[in-house]
Amino acid sequence: MTSQTFPGDRADVRIFAYALALILPPMLAYNRTPSATQLNELVCVFGWGLCLLAANRIPHGPVRRGATLWLALALAILCVAIIASWTVGSLPTSLALPPALMLVAASFVATLGARVAQGGDEDGLQAFAPFAIGMVAVGSLSALVSVIQVYIPRLADGTLIAQSGIPGRAVGNLRQPNHLASLLVWSVIALVPLVEWRRISRWFGLAIGVLMMAAVVLSGSRTGLYGGTLVLVVWGAVDTRLSRGTRIALVSSILFPVGIHAWQWLSEHLSFVPHAVGTATRVGDGDSSHFAIWRNTIELIRQQPLLGVGWGEFNFAWTLTPFPHRPTAFFDHTHDLPLQLIVELGLPLGLLVLGLLVWALWQGLSRALATQGEAGHGARAAWVMVVMIAIHSLDEYPLWYAYFLLPAAWAWGFTLGSGPAPKPAGEPTLSGVVGGRPIDPGKLVRLSSEGSGLRWFGVAMMLVALISTWDYWRVSMIFVDDAGLAPLPDRIVAGQSSPFFAHHADYADATTADPPSKALGAFERSTHSLLDSRLMMAWADALAESGQTERARYLVARLKEFDKAETEEFFAPCVDVTLPVKPFQCQPEPSGLTWRDFR
Repeated sequence: MTSQTFPGDRADVRIFAYALALILPPMLAYNRTPSATQLNELVCVFGWGLCLLAANRIPHGPVRRGATLWLALALAILCVAIIASWTVGSLPTSLALPPALMLVAASFVATLGARVAQGGDEDGLQAFAPFAIGMVAVGSLSALVSVIQVYIPRLADGTLIAQSGIPGRAVGNLRQPNHLASLLVWSVIALVPLVEWRRISRWFGLAIGVLMMAAVVLSGSRTGLYGGTLVLVVWGAVDTRLSRGTRIALVSSILFPVGIHAWQWLSEHLSFVPHAVGTATRVGDGDSSHFAIWRNTIELIRQQPLLGVGWGEFNFAWTLTPFPHRPTAFFDHTHDLPLQLIVELGLPLGLLVLGLLVWALWQGLSRALATQGEAGHGARAAWVMVVMIAIHSLDEYPLWYAYFLLPAAWAWGFTLGSGPAPKPAGEPTLSGVVGGRPIDPGKLVRLSSEGSGLRWFGVAMMLVALISTWDYWRVSMIFVDDAGLAPLPDRIVAGQSSPFFAHHADYADATTADPPSKALGAFERSTHSLLDSRLMMAWADALAESGQTERARYLVARLKEFDKAETEEFFAPCVDVTLPVKPFQCQPEPSGLTWRDFR
């Protein structure tokens, strides 16, 4: 097959694939309980599978072998940690398979990014442009959605445009302001090479950039505004290869965080100034809950420094460890990537993974800087995107979502594949042939350059996405109130057979079983997803009914630490003076138990 007939070598095919992978997932407003973003993630997996299927061939010539080696090694270690937590630990199958498969997918997508970087034209247009176009398109659409959510909320019907649950703030169709802000800053970064290549005029690019940064303000995300602006300003200040106008525009983005401080003051003191919205309403807000969860995490690391609590077990271990002054929200993540890896993997393995990631990030920077000419704009933009999401990961956990993880993996791979490839030591010869003649790359097709492995894995990703969508749909029927459906117990049993989403069915079983002790098996699995008040009360009742009163009393003691209003009825007997004998939830906490006694 020649380069003229190979589908992946056609720019229009790649643009369509990247558009589907980048635009549709964040713009999908439709969702089904129990997860508001599960369908978005499945669409993302399908779209990136299509990108792998459309992988182009690498032109003959020097190529960089093992470009993503250190990044892939870090992801492989994480996969091993997941398998260990699943097989040796107590992590349920439905909480182990999705992240393990997603990390494998991220490794392949990173390889695709590296491949694309080596297969682009010298001017860089064919390499980074499809990705950049998709990012700018989704950022522009998300900015328009943001304006509607804040200023014309009646148009947000919940089907095409999600309704904001936070008055005065935009949440995008992902329904999460921090996610919206990071997506918008990514789009601003991707806009830069398109402007430099004159794919977009400077004035039009400036208008789009201002619109997207204004939408960041409307999101109310301080992480996105301050962290994103910091990245843009530093990039504009140090990248001397960018045009003067682009550098001025990037540095000028500092006006947005400065402006919101002035906006809040002016709106309070001058009647004709519109009321502040978005981030401008949160200038003086603190974020003590994050500092509190970080302190608790450090204490958990101190208690289990070598092996950690196990992948996916942070919420379980944190909830069931005594913390008298804990934050009262139910955290399923530390809101800091380094702390998350260390507390779950332990100090040795966590630091090893972080070291590999930092080394891969440094490699990406050095190769992006070595990329000359127009192609360098795309390589450096890709690296800045990775840095930006890394900064976001110091305060949130965006990489736990496919629509951030897979684009970040592609961009990271792109930086690692950039730059001039090492020159071979000598002319290659036919292997295994004594005195073999030199290979003529114009006559011989190298199988390694055809990308068949990537395309087959792309097909697998698309199939898994379709099957998982069907699987999630049947599990979601548990949470639908329709008289025409099968009885709830039957739907729960069917959902518990799901390899990817059984924990949702287990939660429904554990919180609806009567008596609760009938669902002890469901408690063993559902409690490893997210322990909340409802689940903890039902679990305590089930333990007490089955004679495990000491464990029930310990669990109740942890529940009290959260001080939730919804537990008042549960603890009402403890203040009822007419009861001569108090139930288990009123008795003292036992000693000698830890969170590991509940695994």
